[in-house]
Amino acid sequence: MLGMISALSFTAATFFLRFWRDTRDFFFLPFAVFFTVEGVNRIVLMFSAHPNEGSPWIYILRLFALLLILWGILYKNYGSRA
Repeated sequence: MLGMISALSFTAATFFLRFWRDTRDFFFLPFAVFFTVEGVNRIVLMFSAHPNEGSPWIYILRLFALLLILWGILYKNYGSRA
């Protein structure tokens, strides 16, 4: 199941990167980074000796990725209008 989730996360990241490349809208980059971080996170969890979904480092990584999305949304709404 973790392999499927990571593959789908990388697929979503690829779509967001393609959207960014086509539009050059910065809004899509944080989403691509989020899904890439999630995919890597799931792969690391899959290959760890004792996978534990409750480890603090997993939540810190996810928090970082979600804060990046929040920053992208705020930048889109309140950032530069160039």
